[in-house]
Amino acid sequence: MRLDDSEPGRSAMDVGDEELWAGIRAGLEADFATLFRRHNKVVYNFAFRSTASWSLAEDITQATFTTLWRRAREGTIDPLTRDSAVPILLSMARHEVMNTTRGNQRRLRLVHKIEDQGPGYDTNVADWVEQEASMAQVRSVLNRLPENQRAVIELVVWSGLDLAACAEVLKVPVGTVKSRLSRAKQKLATSEVAHLLGGEVS
Repeated sequence: MRLDDSEPGRSAMDVGDEELWAGIRAGLEADFATLFRRHNKVVYNFAFRSTASWSLAEDITQATFTTLWRRAREGTIDPLTRDSAVPILLSMARHEVMNTTRGNQRRLRLVHKIEDQGPGYDTNVADWVEQEASMAQVRSVLNRLPENQRAVIELVVWSGLDLAACAEVLKVPVGTVKSRLSRAKQKLATSEVAHLLGGEVS
């Protein structure tokens, strides 16, 4: 039996993803809230790196968890097969990204709105726009890769999934993920984003 926040020495954050997932499937809002607090940042970061838009990343994160809760209420989510919910959450987020067609338009509207305010606009906002522009440049380099190779870079290198978890998200054999990753890293090794690849992924 899972312990709740009221039990001494134990908090909801001590509960594993598998238990939380079972609670979500049973319609427990507290478990859903805990899972959201635990993993919303990794979903958000994945969405930002995929879209180069802070506002769109926020929309995608919200849509991902909203879809999860809706499917839980409908009884259409399967049991968790791993000890982490991250692979399935990123799979859902990736689906939201692929279905999104308004990201660039929203980002450009934000940039134009801020530019119209002149040089006195908030420094934090300026930083956000600069980061979006930087990520857009990174995306332009990644777009030179085939989509299936971009996917493994996003999931393994950026989001930290192991090869097996990535294979689960993409629904391909682990060997396929490994070969795609190797080809992608070879192509990016001399590019402007080579420094983002980090060390070797085993």
